[in-house]
Amino acid sequence: MKSILFLCVANSARSQMAEGLARARFGSGVLVESAGSQPSRVNPLAVAVMAEIGIDIAGHESTGVDAVDPGRVGTVVTLCADEVCPAFLGAARRLHWPLPDPAGAAGGEEERRQRFREVRDEIARRLETLAAASDDSPGRGAV
Repeated sequence: MKSILFLCVANSARSQMAEGLARARFGSGVLVESAGSQPSRVNPLAVAVMAEIGIDIAGHESTGVDAVDPGRVGTVVTLCADEVCPAFLGAARRLHWPLPDPAGAAGGEEERRQRFREVRDEIARRLETLAAASDDSPGRGAV
């Protein structure tokens, strides 16, 4: 796998956590980016739950999908569940991981934080599957 782009609407929680997890998982050998159709700001609870597992996304910025060079993207992962996912017009492999937006979770601070953890952990599980599928050994296709 040479590059991956994570897309959601606000580029504030799911795609930011996915970017941080993928960078930690794949290292410098894979270009990892995230973007959104209506970028806002990185959600503080996303920053907090990533810090719990030793990944710092505090310096991330919310980016618009129009700022991404489609020519450098090999795989696009959309993370929208109930919203309309951003369109990506590049010629990239497309995956859809419909995950609920934890930023919209109701409840107290700890309940909301738990929703962010659940989404973070599900993204991590899916990245492991993606990594296994991207093995370039004979008989497997590159992601």
